[in-house]
Amino acid sequence: MQKKTAKPKKKLPRSRYNRAEITEIFSRFHAREPEPKGELNHVNPFTLVVAVALSAQATDVGVNKATKALFEIADTPEKMLALGEDRVREYIKTIGLYRNKAKNVVALSKMLIEDFESIVPHTREELIKLPGVGRKTANVVLSMAFGEATMAVDTHILRIGTRMGLAPAKTPDDVEAILMRIIPEQYLFHAHHWLILHGRYTCVARSPKCEICIIADLCKSKEKTCSIPASI
Repeated sequence: MQKKTAKPKKKLPRSRYNRAEITEIFSRFHAREPEPKGELNHVNPFTLVVAVALSAQATDVGVNKATKALFEIADTPEKMLALGEDRVREYIKTIGLYRNKAKNVVALSKMLIEDFESIVPHTREELIKLPGVGRKTANVVLSMAFGEATMAVDTHILRIGTRMGLAPAKTPDDVEAILMRIIPEQYLFHAHHWLILHGRYTCVARSPKCEICIIADLCKSKEKTCSIPASI
């Protein structure tokens, strides 16, 4: 019987930054905001799962406006399931793809009740079984609800990874793998929030605000317009 050979490990692109530069980048993020917080409003792990699932192709501000009233009456899987798809749809109709998202919210509530005793699971493998929950959503929940160091790669982190050359890969999974490998352990837990906030407010998609960037002198982006870091 022929012995199976191990699948070769995927070779990931190298970061343009050395360890000292990476440490300096995240030490500055830490100095500016030691305890960054996610901007999606939630009251428990269940509402966090729902909020993050709803945030796909939508802004956190828009999701928060839609879920404020929803979570006041449906903050458990049982209450959400009892509300039903039609009523959930009415609450979230201002969010993009709201019809499919309402369907997923009710379906994931049903699955939590039937398969997980109404408790949000603590593993990525179980979380991604829930309708509408992908790897990014699972990573956010593991971090914000259960205190695990994860890297939830959204459009902001994907853009920063390629633009700066911090994690110059083409897919979210590869960017995640590179960042999890290169970010110093002492900064890893908050790293995804720092990067998301940096991409949302400073290293924006169009006309990045290099003049207010605290890592401008370290940045190796070809789009950089300023070399002097803003005051921390």
